[in-house]
Amino acid sequence: MKNFKPLVVLVTVLFALILAIPAVLVLPFADKAATGKLGESVSEAPKQETAATPSVSADASANVSVAVFRSAKKVIESVPLEDYLVGVVAAEMPADFNEEALKAQALTARTYIINRLMKKDTLGVPKGAQVTDTPMHQAYLSDDQLRQDWGKNYEWKKQKVLEAVRATSGQILTYEGKPINATFFSTSNGYTENSEDYWSGNIPYLRSVTSPWDKNSPKFNSQKVMSVREFESRLGVKIGTSKTIGKIVAKTEGKRVAKVDFNGKVLTGKDIREKLDLRSSDFSWERKGDNIVISTRGFGHGVGMSQYGANGMASEGKNYKDIVKYYYQGVEISSAANMLATITAQK
Repeated sequence: MKNFKPLVVLVTVLFALILAIPAVLVLPFADKAATGKLGESVSEAPKQETAATPSVSADASANVSVAVFRSAKKVIESVPLEDYLVGVVAAEMPADFNEEALKAQALTARTYIINRLMKKDTLGVPKGAQVTDTPMHQAYLSDDQLRQDWGKNYEWKKQKVLEAVRATSGQILTYEGKPINATFFSTSNGYTENSEDYWSGNIPYLRSVTSPWDKNSPKFNSQKVMSVREFESRLGVKIGTSKTIGKIVAKTEGKRVAKVDFNGKVLTGKDIREKLDLRSSDFSWERKGDNIVISTRGFGHGVGMSQYGANGMASEGKNYKDIVKYYYQGVEISSAANMLATITAQK
């Protein structure tokens, strides 16, 4: 108990520093008046609501392994499916998240890899591999890496992730009987995106839904500063001295930027996000001196399940079935047994 007060002081100081970092990043420009900003001329998109009921299934994965290309070592490792899923969930979601959020992540991870194995999809991997260990497919960490990264917290974190994978064993997400493209991302801006608003193609289960829980994410707000010259160079535009630096002429149903008009040159929000390396396509900006200060809300493409949203739902008492059926519209939780048997037979 004698050490309690110094510990409180230390935690308070660290928390204050964390809160101060975003302000420090733009502090050099705080005393400059904004001389231009991103304009907007769009109307609100309609909202969409859904409901869901869960179903469950059994497991048949013992004989399935995944050929993972380890990008750092440049080697291919054969990993048992369930071990692979533990490594994916641990790499993709913080282990201190709620158990039901981890289960939802395990379900999306299993759906992704089984869908890929069924289709024999080897896009983006070297010969002999089925998937990489990067976010291009699914991030994956081996047990040795987890021991190193987690240190003294390894035992409880590993057990928690392992239990989440086992709790969803043999289950995948399907739409009309087929595995879905179970996309996910870190943090929404309060809404998820329709698939066609970020990628090509209208996918019926990837619809925009509200996700208010994300506002509690430490990644909800961010800022980035770059020079006017770099801004113009990256986007291939000239902004001159106008008070309006481009004009938003369309927004997505998920309240992100769809199109920006720079004096006749129209860029999509996705283009701008990628070219400026922004966390989200929900952005605004203003010029301060010779710099552009860009503010974003959310982190990620916004399509599918929000990880921080899933954790927020779980903290309110929702289970993993509620979570996945909220973020993936009209899906079912189905048994992967037949698909796993097919994959085994194909070897």
